[in-house]
Amino acid sequence: MEMYLVCLAAALVGGLMLSRLTKLFHLPAVTAYLVAGLILGPFCLGALGMPGLGFNSLAQVEGLSIVTQTALGFIAFTIGNEFRLCQLKAMGSAAIIIGILQAVITTVVVDVVLIGLHLLFPTVISIPCAITLGAIASATAPAATLMVIRQYKADGPLTKLLMLVVAIDDAVGLLLFSVSFGVATALSHGQISVLAVVVEPILEILLSLVLGGAMGWLLNWVEQFFHSRSKRMTISVAFVLLTVGLSMLEFHIGPVHCCFSLLLVCMMTGTVFCNICDTSEELMDRVDGWTMPLNILFFVISGAELDLQVLAHPVTILVGVLYILARSAGKYYGAMASCGLTKQSKPITDNLGITLLPQAGVALGMALTAATLPDGALARNVVLFAVLVYELVGPALTKRSLLAVGEIKPEGRTSARKLNEGA
Repeated sequence: MEMYLVCLAAALVGGLMLSRLTKLFHLPAVTAYLVAGLILGPFCLGALGMPGLGFNSLAQVEGLSIVTQTALGFIAFTIGNEFRLCQLKAMGSAAIIIGILQAVITTVVVDVVLIGLHLLFPTVISIPCAITLGAIASATAPAATLMVIRQYKADGPLTKLLMLVVAIDDAVGLLLFSVSFGVATALSHGQISVLAVVVEPILEILLSLVLGGAMGWLLNWVEQFFHSRSKRMTISVAFVLLTVGLSMLEFHIGPVHCCFSLLLVCMMTGTVFCNICDTSEELMDRVDGWTMPLNILFFVISGAELDLQVLAHPVTILVGVLYILARSAGKYYGAMASCGLTKQSKPITDNLGITLLPQAGVALGMALTAATLPDGALARNVVLFAVLVYELVGPALTKRSLLAVGEIKPEGRTSARKLNEGA
């Protein structure tokens, strides 16, 4: 246990120190945290086998999954707080159309490209693997996007629309993956399950929304009994932790497997809370400050989880490059088409798709499920390769797009240091 604490300390210090270096190159801090994870991971310093100097094995990194799941819960809770009624009235319908359309277009584009690869080289990739990767391609990483927005205090029409689209994208991606994976399983085993393809995905979304809504209402009710800022922040943190824990529960109702989506549950909790609590904005500012170390750990651990062994497989790299190109085209042109359909301004139309490129935790979770297919190992490795690329370049591209539309203020040197004042 003491080695885990030492590793966590090394992750925080390493990520922060490396962020000073990336600042010289005007790169987002999230890129530094990911690179720090790679350096401290089991394929770099961790390979030396020295206890406390990095993560010595992937098993050790996976043992910290509770930290990354908790961080993801707080990130989703924060994104849910962007779904205020005033913003939904202004751009809610446009965000829903864009969120759905760009995800579907991305899935179709990746499906066409990878199925085409199967037709040309049947031994390289199977159709079940191709359509599963197509669905995984729809997912966008909310964590990297949120960290870039926070770091540079981005604000404006593109930023507000992006936060809504990212949240909707996760729900759509979950549904697309569930259906595609059900079809892929049917093609692999020769039988289709209506429960797996239709009932369970819809039930997962509905259960997540109900649980999240109930937790948001309960948080608002309990929070009213406390008046000091510290206690109100504490009860908010406690409720997010409770929500993350409840969202991990699984159970069966007859033959139906019931589970929750952590992202959807926590997003819904934040959405309900921010719309019924008059002081939610002030409270969220305090929670955000408390969760900063947790967010840094999330990205450092995510970087350490990236398996560099996938780079040793030529087939993985071939399929991975095609996947990245097809997904990037689908996101960019899908967002452009949907923005045109909803009559967005030209700066938003030209830049929204680029901000949707980051991909990480949600896609990796889907890839673990896809690994149960007969050739699921290829799907998992392709996603690992794509995440490695997207997480290193995606945040910088997001920053560039937000700069292009003028929603990031010019960077200046600021310091929170305050000298002790003698009497």
